[in-house]
Amino acid sequence: MSVIEPLSAFTAPGRFFRGNLHTHSNLSDGALPLDEVCRRYKAEGYDFLAVTEHLIGEFGYPIADTKPYRDNSFTTLLGAELHSGAMQNGELWHILAVGLPEDFQAPHAPGFWPVEGQESGPEIARRAREAGAFVAIAHPQWSGMTLDDARSIEAAHAVEIYNHGCHTGCDRADGFHTADLLLSEGRRQTMIATDDAHFTEPDHFGGWVMVKSEANTPELLLEALKRGDFYASQGPEIEAVSLNGSEVTIRSSSVVTVIVQGHGSAATATHGHSMTEASVPLARFINSPWIRVTVIDAAGKRAWTNPIWLK
Repeated sequence: MSVIEPLSAFTAPGRFFRGNLHTHSNLSDGALPLDEVCRRYKAEGYDFLAVTEHLIGEFGYPIADTKPYRDNSFTTLLGAELHSGAMQNGELWHILAVGLPEDFQAPHAPGFWPVEGQESGPEIARRAREAGAFVAIAHPQWSGMTLDDARSIEAAHAVEIYNHGCHTGCDRADGFHTADLLLSEGRRQTMIATDDAHFTEPDHFGGWVMVKSEANTPELLLEALKRGDFYASQGPEIEAVSLNGSEVTIRSSSVVTVIVQGHGSAATATHGHSMTEASVPLARFINSPWIRVTVIDAAGKRAWTNPIWLK
């Protein structure tokens, strides 16, 4: 097997910064004021935060101005959760856009329901990406999204593969099925874990991204997200991933399981106690164009690499 894309999240200069890319305040349907949301994330050790209000008329089409809460140790990215058009189940699209300009033209979306004359989901996703945003397909399982729905968002950089609010609120946190099928169709998207915090239930501090950047600035973080220089986590840290012709080696914080997944049913796991390094053979992936790695700690918390393309 030959790797044609470098594992840049683990080879690029800089260090990892922890951030949440999906959050709400009382500017839309969250419980807390914007300043308190930012304060809590900073107090919990996050390096950056994107507050992504629902960009609908019911809330005045807000793009939260979090710039006043930036300082030398904590920064923010502007963004929003975009809604326009109907999915195949008749419900409104939810599309995450991080790094939106403040003057982004809001869609015609008066509330949480589709209306005549709206842009489609693919159209607003494309417009957000063209405006400079990092675009992600939000909570596919919670939305009841079909593969055809997900396939239509060609502008997406990523799929939200874990949503902590959907985990705590309805046990529909998963986006892996959608992401893996898109990967097997050749879609080179990445994978994010988020909170989708509203602070109305225990929906916060449960899923995040670790972004490799030379500095904790909005501009460099956004560039790194678009390059895929990050991994997603609920707790474990992934320090390094390297490949040779026959195996993949992972260095991490203490874990009990390391799994490599690929196309179809392809998967190989290694189990142990307090493992900080493990090598997994790649023989099972001879027909897989991609792999990804999951590590699981003794508490059951997981971390996930982005896809690694082998062909």
